[in-house]
Amino acid sequence: MISFSKSDIDKLPHLHKINLINSVGGYKAANLIGSKSKEGITNLAVFSSVTHYGSSPAILGFVVRPTKVARDTYNNLKENRYFTINSVVEESIEDAHHTSAKYPKEISEFDKTIFEEEYRNDFLAPFVKNAPIQIGLKFLEEYHIKANGTILVLGEIQELFIKESLLEEDLFINLSNGKIATINGLDGYTVPLNPKRIPYQRPK
Repeated sequence: MISFSKSDIDKLPHLHKINLINSVGGYKAANLIGSKSKEGITNLAVFSSVTHYGSSPAILGFVVRPTKVARDTYNNLKENRYFTINSVVEESIEDAHHTSAKYPKEISEFDKTIFEEEYRNDFLAPFVKNAPIQIGLKFLEEYHIKANGTILVLGEIQELFIKESLLEEDLFINLSNGKIATINGLDGYTVPLNPKRIPYQRPK
């Protein structure tokens, strides 16, 4: 095995370091977060940090990088309190990745990609049309991580739309049925095969 000490990691060229550390934690969900500014300009950005933080209430969170530069997603949800999380499918991977490009605030990524805005039940923020999983959330709280200046944002699910073919009888969402993508590191996208489900375990 190749060994990396903390000192070794610190000395790596920047690109090598971020590739190494971003991929070492394994596969992460690929999601598009939709939001809208108070001026009505929509924003769409790919995130790989969406995580479940509880089912009752239903809470998801994601991490925002340091706000020393403009972070439109973060600014929008702080202004309007609502945002959406939308799954990325295999055929839209390239356009999903393109939403990471740094466009000016007045330009919507919806206008620069194949993605279309969709509004449901008068929800303020835009969903991604035809995404097999669409989640509407209300901003709940945030935690500033002092170690690196990032921000953990938590939202409570207000609306949830799931393509019927993904749902199993017990409401388990089988992502493989929708060819939903994951991210390995910063730019390595893949679509997992069918999951192996194992029953709830008790001590032997």
